[in-house]
Amino acid sequence: MQTEWQLAESQLETRLRTWAIPGALAGAFLLVSTGAGRFLLRIFLSMWVHELGHASTAWLCGFPAFPGPWLTPMAESRSPFFGFMVFGAIAAGAFWAWRRERWRLCAALAGLLAVQLFCTVALSAATAKQLIVFMGDGGCLVLGSLLMLTVYAPGESALKRGWLRWGFLGIGAGAFVDVFVQWWASRTDFDRIPFGMNEGAGLSDPSVLSETFGWSTDQIVHRYVALGCVCLAVVAVAYLRGLARKRSD
Repeated sequence: MQTEWQLAESQLETRLRTWAIPGALAGAFLLVSTGAGRFLLRIFLSMWVHELGHASTAWLCGFPAFPGPWLTPMAESRSPFFGFMVFGAIAAGAFWAWRRERWRLCAALAGLLAVQLFCTVALSAATAKQLIVFMGDGGCLVLGSLLMLTVYAPGESALKRGWLRWGFLGIGAGAFVDVFVQWWASRTDFDRIPFGMNEGAGLSDPSVLSETFGWSTDQIVHRYVALGCVCLAVVAVAYLRGLARKRSD
């Protein structure tokens, strides 16, 4: 039987889960709708997630890389030793989760291990490099969604105990909305696509995809929009499931 304190905590959690993700997305959209807000959001949030998207995809593909401000330096070729190190780190994490009976985390890491093996072994170097370039803004969509979903971290996790999930929620919503709004608008306004040069970093990602790898403008736009819609659908399903589960407790 729940105590009065436990009941109050459960009710607060229900209210938070009801408004957290919609509120964060709405707040990020309002910021992106203003020039100053979008500038600040990109400088302090989405740019870092963008570069982490490049770097994490490179790691999964066996390329050493280091995310930095506005630029992610990456090795020209794969490193078998580095790929093995990434494999070992993910496998060790999955084993740790299995030993502690944290089945969801174990399953997630096992899935990540399968992705790492596929990206490192099955993808050619040329295809992997295209994926790495694409997953700058793609990382904002995917990693942004995952950061938002930390709202549903289990009660025993450090994410919930330390309130880290609320910081991650804001970062994830900001990164996701910044990129998704841009590519959604680019469906009808190609001028929104950031073709050209980035100061100190060379060609922009869309320009690399177009000029180096031969992607058409429609392909670039539609692939980002499709990925964003899939990520948004995943977040929506998780939101509805979490809301229904909490209200049924």
